[in-house]
Amino acid sequence: MMLIEETQVPGSALPVQEFKDHLRLATGFAGTGSADGYLEELLRAALAAVEGRTGKVLFTRDFRWSLTGWRQGDAQALPVAPVTQMLSVAVTDRTGTETEIDAGRYWLEQDIQRPCLRATGSALPAIPTGGTAEVWFSAGFGATWLDIPVELRQAVLLVAAGYFERRHEEGAEPGAMPFGVMALIERWRTVRGFGGGRS
Repeated sequence: MMLIEETQVPGSALPVQEFKDHLRLATGFAGTGSADGYLEELLRAALAAVEGRTGKVLFTRDFRWSLTGWRQGDAQALPVAPVTQMLSVAVTDRTGTETEIDAGRYWLEQDIQRPCLRATGSALPAIPTGGTAEVWFSAGFGATWLDIPVELRQAVLLVAAGYFERRHEEGAEPGAMPFGVMALIERWRTVRGFGGGRS
């Protein structure tokens, strides 16, 4: 299985000024010598870390998910949440020939923890031997920072601030979560099982 981000969060949507304000309160950040571009990089890294720990997409983006078999014949749990729209589904045989599936053959069961692609009839389209299914969808809480739940916004700022504080430390672990972040994200975490989810 492979999940590819087809669109990115625009820089204009990132809370750079709010991050600066947070740094002034938390670390005494004065703003000198730190370009907005660097702070944006820290925010993007923090977004990725929080999304990775929770299985939630914060800013809305489009994704392409490639898989070689359905978990169930008539349903497949999607790898992230919240999924807001199915864009298309296609199957590709081992020669690379792609066939787009009629949208009437499937539907999206929305769920904040485990959204699901479901067959309209008795089964999802068959995936040829040696082939793949390609599922395109949109996921995320919204296009703006304020669309994201407040606990997750605070977690992003704390993680980004932790990266900023450790920026000169050799051997600092970039994936380490600062104290308090796990408590903020706990209720949003998706418990994963069976290698990618079950419906």
